[in-house]
Amino acid sequence: MRSLSNEIRSAVLRDFAYGLVENAETIIAANALDLAEAQANGMSNAMLDRLTLNKNRIDQIAEGVLQVEHLEDPLGRVLEERTIASGIHLKKISTAIGVIGIIFESRPNVSADCAALCFKSGNACVLKGGKESYRSCKAITDVMKQALEAHGVNPDALMLAEKPSREETAEFMACREYVDLLIPRGGAGLIQAVVKNAKVPVIETGAGICHTFVDESADFDMAERIIINAKCSRPSVCNAMETLLVHEAAADAFVPRIVKVMKEHGVIIYGDEKACAYDPEIRKGNETNWATEYDDLIMNLVIVKDVHAAVDHIETYGTHHSECIVTASRASKEIFFKDIDSACLYHNASTRFTDGFEFGLGAEIGISTQKLHARGPMGLRELTTYAYHLEGKGEIR
Repeated sequence: MRSLSNEIRSAVLRDFAYGLVENAETIIAANALDLAEAQANGMSNAMLDRLTLNKNRIDQIAEGVLQVEHLEDPLGRVLEERTIASGIHLKKISTAIGVIGIIFESRPNVSADCAALCFKSGNACVLKGGKESYRSCKAITDVMKQALEAHGVNPDALMLAEKPSREETAEFMACREYVDLLIPRGGAGLIQAVVKNAKVPVIETGAGICHTFVDESADFDMAERIIINAKCSRPSVCNAMETLLVHEAAADAFVPRIVKVMKEHGVIIYGDEKACAYDPEIRKGNETNWATEYDDLIMNLVIVKDVHAAVDHIETYGTHHSECIVTASRASKEIFFKDIDSACLYHNASTRFTDGFEFGLGAEIGISTQKLHARGPMGLRELTTYAYHLEGKGEIR
């Protein structure tokens, strides 16, 4: 993998993208079997949405692969260069990590995104998806393997685990001799299980309790558009809004309006005591609600004293993913940005933009909510490490 040229890596990804489009019917047929089984097993609507593939979504996946193919080669970049005191010339060069394991749930697009990003960055990739999406993922990875073989690359550069047992998965997570990095993609339960049980280094991703704070100076029309998009455009994804915070000075004018709109969109609302006073259909919420990632048309509504109280709420219940402030006040925006420790902070824009595709990274391997190595949407450069290359003229120490 390390010796493959960027030209070969790019050619494989082009064939992979075109192959996804050409084999869309086969992939959709495999996905239909997964969906039928998931429905029979009582999978929630939110999770069914994550599992579903159609022509439009496959076209989007293929477009993401092509974006990755067009990106600059992340390998061989000179990150630093200087001559050290001994006279030896030092270069710090980006290089592949090695073998990356991806453990994910029922989103088959993850298999394509991760395969493309890992391959473009010179890494081998082992995918361990949920049994709910196995047929869909196999149809997608089969297309990638065909592209690898067509260019003389070992098709095992991409591997899909065939419905492994819990014991096999545990062994995989402990396999430090062969696996260099694990990246879990899914709900909080999956992510924490990997973080707590893996012996291989892990990048923690994903769990998204995202907030939108409507300040007293907010443009209410803008706030409404942002909130509808953040909660309703695709509620099952990790960058969807889960909690709406409203400044108490804006509550009387804004809360009845946004509650009406949310109910029209079929959203169930849990509120604090002040929020519940505005509408009898708002259900009484508590700390468990504030700390829940719903992944559904459900949200929290909390009235706060000011921007400082909004910050305190987010820092207490958030997952360091994505937060938005809607305000015309530069001072409030600066407080919000300075005091919140999340990977992505938005001023007057929806949290739904936290996405590798939207950030111009092509597809993404995940959204990191930790602080070491990578934060936010992880693209090609986050899948590389570095080595020091040193050129001498016979120097000894």
